[in-house]
Order: sequence, then C-alpha cells, then structure tokens
Amino acid sequence: MGSDALEITPTLAIPETELVERFVRASGAGGQNVNKVSTAVELRFDLAGSPSLPEPVRERLLAKRDRRITDEGVLVIDAQRFRTQDRNRQDARERLAAFIATGLTAPKKRIATKPSRAAKARRLDAKRGRGEIKRGRSSKGVID
Repeated sequence: MGSDALEITPTLAIPETELVERFVRASGAGGQNVNKVSTAVELRFDLAGSPSLPEPVRERLLAKRDRRITDEGVLVIDAQRFRTQDRNRQDARERLAAFIATGLTAPKKRIATKPSRAAKARRLDAKRGRGEIKRGRSSKGVID
C-alpha cells in the first residue's frame, strides 16, 4: 500500500513488518456509510519488542505511562477522524511517528535550587505580617 518503512527521523525508521494494522468500523456520525465500511484504523506497534528502537528511546517511551500502551508494551493507536480508510491510516502513522519523536530527546536534568536569603526573609516577614493581622482580629486586646 505505501512505502516499506515509517520514517521518524533521517536516522530512525520503523519497518512495515513491525506495524500491525486492523481496519474496523468507525463509531459516531456518518450515516449508512459508517455501518457498512470499515474505515477506522487500529495501528499496533510493539514498543517493548521492537528491534528498530534504540534502548534509551524505548525506555523513555515505556516510562510515559500513556493509556494507549498495554501492559505488554504494545502501543495501540485508533484513528477514525476521517471518512476514508487511507486518510485514517495516514493519520495513525503520523501520530505514531509523533509519539516516537517525543522519546528521542532526553529530558534535561533538573538542577535543585535554594531560595535566596532575601527571599526567605521576605517570606518570613509576610508570615509575621499575616499573624499580626489575625492577632488584631481577636477580642483579647479590645477594650469596650
């Protein structure tokens, strides 16, 4: 039907043999056509067992805890946005490529910072001020 690999980047491509497509009937509006034509696409890609993905990318994608990833590590993408099977198939592949692309870059390490001395002093002054306001509301110091 299409090319023999789904290109993510110039250096990373997923072979057609690793993608499993199933065509099912779409839900929702569409009249009689939706009841008789299987235009929706269910694209499955085995993240955990794919030899095409580099190990760090695989780990980052599996760690995402995305609801589309099964317990076995298979990513399932349902595409039924369009009326034609070919366009839904293309949409599913684009979404798979976008998902894999998010795992290509490693997140930056967070550098722990401490509040400055001035920031601590401002915070404590604000707390002290609020306490004074609240203490002023009590009826202890009020003389009638």
